[in-house]
Amino acid sequence: MRLLVVEDEPDLRRGLARALADDEFAVDQSGDGEDGLFRALATDYDAIVLDLLLPKRSGAEVLEGLRRAGRKTPVLMLTARDGIEDRVTLLNGGADDYLTKPFALEELTARIRALIRRASRHPDPIVTIGELRIDLARRRVYRSADEVELTGREYGILELLIRHRGAVVARASLHEHLYDDENELMSNAIDVHIAALRRKLGPTVIQTRRGLGYLIDA
Repeated sequence: MRLLVVEDEPDLRRGLARALADDEFAVDQSGDGEDGLFRALATDYDAIVLDLLLPKRSGAEVLEGLRRAGRKTPVLMLTARDGIEDRVTLLNGGADDYLTKPFALEELTARIRALIRRASRHPDPIVTIGELRIDLARRRVYRSADEVELTGREYGILELLIRHRGAVVARASLHEHLYDDENELMSNAIDVHIAALRRKLGPTVIQTRRGLGYLIDA
């Protein structure tokens, strides 16, 4: 899944990006509110981590611009303010969740994944497809009683197709959600991952709609 981290403190921003990338997210970074809003409107991110106090535009202004444009991307706000009034203001302004600094990286990751599940209408972390059982919270896949070992990219494709279950997901959309701006891709990278998933999960789980993309229709 692809995230945008908007944080003006360079060390914290890079640290968050590294930690989230280690947890198999594709992460883009921005250091100010003006650039952050531009990126948030230009790319269909799965979630945005947005600091409240930013140069050029505040996090609240970025959030307002995002919602005014009709974008429903889940937004987790980072704030040093822990008063009830501040939290209520953020939530009423369109934030989906917030964390007060300092925070544990494990909690940040768990909250992001919960937001993404909620936005994709999969609040239950366990998904069953035929003989497959996918634990979206723990990022584990089982075929009958056996765990299936997937690479990060393979799991990302599977999760994205599950989130859009019953609908065709274009190859370009898979690229956009799974790779950040710094990643250079082979033109057939998605096809290679799809082939590997079919070998591991069974040949009929992921269907191809020629010229359109892929879907899970079970």
